[in-house]
Amino acid sequence: MKKIIYLIAGLFIFSACETPCECEKPKSGFITGSDQSVMLGSDESIEIFKTIDAAWQSRDYETLKGLIADEATLRFEDGTFATNGDEFVEKIESDYQESIENGEEWAWVINYAFSAKPTKTEEGASNERGEWISAQFTSPRDEVWIEWYQIENGKLINWISAKSDPIK
Repeated sequence: MKKIIYLIAGLFIFSACETPCECEKPKSGFITGSDQSVMLGSDESIEIFKTIDAAWQSRDYETLKGLIADEATLRFEDGTFATNGDEFVEKIESDYQESIENGEEWAWVINYAFSAKPTKTEEGASNERGEWISAQFTSPRDEVWIEWYQIENGKLINWISAKSDPIK
């Protein structure tokens, strides 16, 4: 009888414990024209962003090209577009050479980066692909760059860069 009571007590205690669950991530913000909200993304996409940035800074173009999806949409602040790793690398190497010719340092500091993603819709909007990284950089000339990286399946599929005048 004691064994049955202990067994029932043990089952009761075991079943009373809270089981781990996948909780919904907090949502904030809105996307105009949809019912979507914005959630935090993952550290996984931040790590891919960091790998892209490290390869870019060190001019490791083979690694960089390997992280860019075929038929990507890559928009530079000067209006230039690239659609694949080769075009992207060609443009940044040209920018690098111009910096060297002007005696400018090829460097920047990441001020922040965070990952976000919109909630899903029944229709499946294009912004639902992967996760978005927002990052800000400062150059030695105090220029500010704001960039968005859309990462899907470990590859950069969309990138937008904007540059601000030097900080005064």
